[in-house]
Amino acid sequence: MSRAYNIAVVGATGAVGEEIFRILEEQNFPVGEVLPLSSARSAGAEIEFKGKKYKTEELTETVFDGRDIDIAFFSAGGSVSARFAPYAVEAGAVVIDNTSHFRMDPRVPLVVPEINPEDISMWRETGIIANPNCSTIQMVLALKPLYDLYGGIERVDVATYQATSGAGKSGMEELVQQMQDFFAFRLDESKHEAFFHQIALNVIPQIDSPQPNGYTREEMKMVNETNKILHADLAVSATCVRVPVLRSHSEAVTVTFPEHVEVDVDKVRLALSEFPDVEVQDDLEHGIYPMPITATDTDITYVGRIRRDLFAPNILHMWVVADQLRVGAATNAVRIAQKWIEMEEV
Repeated sequence: MSRAYNIAVVGATGAVGEEIFRILEEQNFPVGEVLPLSSARSAGAEIEFKGKKYKTEELTETVFDGRDIDIAFFSAGGSVSARFAPYAVEAGAVVIDNTSHFRMDPRVPLVVPEINPEDISMWRETGIIANPNCSTIQMVLALKPLYDLYGGIERVDVATYQATSGAGKSGMEELVQQMQDFFAFRLDESKHEAFFHQIALNVIPQIDSPQPNGYTREEMKMVNETNKILHADLAVSATCVRVPVLRSHSEAVTVTFPEHVEVDVDKVRLALSEFPDVEVQDDLEHGIYPMPITATDTDITYVGRIRRDLFAPNILHMWVVADQLRVGAATNAVRIAQKWIEMEEV
């Protein structure tokens, strides 16, 4: 990388925004000027980056004017991106958007850099690159090497166990507060605002709004985004569940390959272990498998409990865990930016 890049982060005080700054620093990203942006309510709050404190500014339609921003990370909600991302693009920035707003726009690349980096080249059409849903990212990272190994996939069935971090800081804070209330014998007085029901000591089989087909919006994101990223036409069915875990999502994934395939678990493990940013943890006898507590604060997608189906040799089951705030959001966004710079500097 031959020069420094001026960076804006929209949603700088949120969970993903804070993580983006952490990863930029860890990766020694070539950052020039820094522009942290937030809502009017949070404007003036301080963030720290590379030992220096910055005051957040209010996101407005004119805040990008004359700032010479090269890359603008958006992670403040779909309605915010819909309204303000075009102004960042108009001011000359490439927008890397962490919300769902632009993901299924056919003009906007939806990118997991380990899988479809070539799609980044489409960015000039709109000035925007979309970051996929957190649950989609970790699943496709595990699916792609298997798709290549067996020359295709017929169907994917997935049940997710999604941490409260998926709802941002408010979700994590709500779980902590409810657990404190439980131990103080006042859980019945505890509020639930981030989720449809109490999340402490509970499992909620609904994430996002219901759709006419009986699925939720979160589940349909996984269906549609998986196919867009893989440039495929897979049958995908998802059941997305919120669990009382602070951070890192888990997924039970069942993969059906073409009928002629006989799954070889050793070959599957090898293909997964050789894929970038994927690690196999699969020793059931010794209690070694991915868990949220070990995946948290890492940039790796972990796969374990790998086994062939008992009744159909072309079906594989596996367990996939990754840190939702990093792999599922901030790390993927920074990796997109790094790949974009590589392509632009060629």
